[in-house]
Order: sequence, then C-alpha cells, then structure tokens
Amino acid sequence: MAVYTEVDDQSLDTFLADYDIGPAIAFKGIAEGVENSNYLLETPKSRFILTLFEKRVNEEDLPYFMGVMDHLASKNYPAPLPVKGNDGKALRTLCGRPAVIITFLTGMSLSRPNVEQCRQLGIGLAKFHSALSDYSGSRQNSLSVESWRPMFEGREAEANAINGGLTAQIQSDLAELEKKWPSNLPTGVIHADLFPDNAFFLGDDLTGVIDFYFACNDALAYDIAICLNAWCFEDGRGEYNATKGRALISGYQSIRALEDAEKEALPILCRGAAMRFFLTRLVDWAATPKDALVRPKNPIEYAEKLGFHRKAKGFFDYGG
Repeated sequence: MAVYTEVDDQSLDTFLADYDIGPAIAFKGIAEGVENSNYLLETPKSRFILTLFEKRVNEEDLPYFMGVMDHLASKNYPAPLPVKGNDGKALRTLCGRPAVIITFLTGMSLSRPNVEQCRQLGIGLAKFHSALSDYSGSRQNSLSVESWRPMFEGREAEANAINGGLTAQIQSDLAELEKKWPSNLPTGVIHADLFPDNAFFLGDDLTGVIDFYFACNDALAYDIAICLNAWCFEDGRGEYNATKGRALISGYQSIRALEDAEKEALPILCRGAAMRFFLTRLVDWAATPKDALVRPKNPIEYAEKLGFHRKAKGFFDYGG
C-alpha cells in the first residue's frame, strides 16, 4: 500500500455522498507498499480502507478482485468486504482513478513472523484456496513466466549497477525457468502477493488477509512458493529458515495435501516467485516518484534469495 494520488477534502466529501456511511471524521494516507494509493478512512459508522488503483492494476480486472472478496465473505473467510454505494455498486471513480472502499480488519501485520505464525499462515493459505475453489471468475496471471524476460529487457545495466555480474545470473535464471516451468499442476485462485504486510495477526492467530489486487488463476503450489519466499527468509535476505518453511508447509498440508508433482515442482516455483518479485522491484526502484509517500523496496533482497533457490535440489530443502 502507498499514496500516489492525493485526495482533497472536497473530492472526498463528494465521493462519500454516494455512500450510506457518513462523512469522514479522519482520513490519513497509508505509506506501506508500492502498488496503489491507500487511505485509512473513519466515519461515524466505522473504519474503512479507501483504495485508488494505480500502476499495474488493469481496470478491467477490478470486478474479478471485488468478486474474490465477496466470495470469501460468503465463506466466512477473514477478508475485507467491498462497501457498496447507494446505487449498489462497489467500484467508483475518485480523482480520476478507479476507487473502492473496503471494510477494516483488526489485527497487526508482522515484521518478523515466528514459526507458529508461519504455520497459521500455511493453514490460512490452504483455507483461502479451498474457499475459492468454486469461484467462477477467471483471470490470467499477467506476471508469470511469460512476462519476466520482457520485463528485464532494457534493465540489464540497472541490475549490474545493483551488483556486478547480476545481469548474467538473471539471464541464466530466466533461461532455466522458461525451460522447466511446470504446466500440469493443480490450479485455482491464488492470492499471488501474500506477504506479511498483507496478513493480520493477534498473537499467533491469523485474523485477516488483505490486498487481493494480484489475485489470479494459477498453480496453487505457486502461491506456497510466494509465501515461502516472503515468510521464511531471515532478515529478508538469502538465509532460508527451514523450520519456518516446514511449519508453513505442514500447516498448509493439514488442510490440503500436496500432490507429488507439486512437491517436485516446488524448487522451480520458488525460484520463479523470487524472480517475479526481483523484477517488479527492479522496475519500481527506478520508476517510483521521488515525492510519493512510499518506500520502494530494494530488489537486492530477491537477488539474494535467488542465490538460495539456484542451489536447492528438492522439496526437502524447503522443510518438506
């Protein structure tokens, strides 16, 4: 989450007039993340999150994301619910951007998840996949393996500026990922961005999952690979914590057992997930406006994680 588009008081008042939630009594930008403009909104009725969609989000995909949240709510999964305006529609326009208000969830995001929290995250991820197993919407993953080489082309010098020789390593990784990327795994709706700042906890209990704006239909095990990258490396760098990985995987499998093909594919999926986030961070590192209320994330973190994945031989390396 971040703020790219500033919302003035008059525009906000006009926008809220289309809802039955009352006027704003508090309104504050949220600085975390790098994708959309987000605000904490408080009215006499409750607290909400107001999101204006920027950058990579395609406006045509927004009904899919709203549908995911509505479907999760129908299954009592702890996710925010889009707030509908007086005309029954959740999606509107604010300051020239598509915008939505969603309900506020209690809990805290984590900076250093512990082993039990990783296990609970794994359980929550499997329940997420189960809750959406009958969701009728479909959206292709626009940030999968086919997009990675085009994303890197023209940024070779930027990669070498971060770390000499990195471009050659990335090009080698891309060739191997394109050659080995699996296509025969169980698929469904995945979150595709379930980082610790997109999950809320009270103690060791998972209380909510947010930010579904990369959700898509893809291999379920790829979602696990994204989470292993995001939750199980110490200090966010290249030291993998197999105890946390084992907890996350066992938590997931307590709800949904992995097939042998998914276990076999996990190393290449983890490598691909690290590549995806390296590349999008590489793009953001140079493209984030200097005056944006946002902290662009350094791509070197995922360059270092790629170093671990290159050496991984099998499911056991990840705690399986």
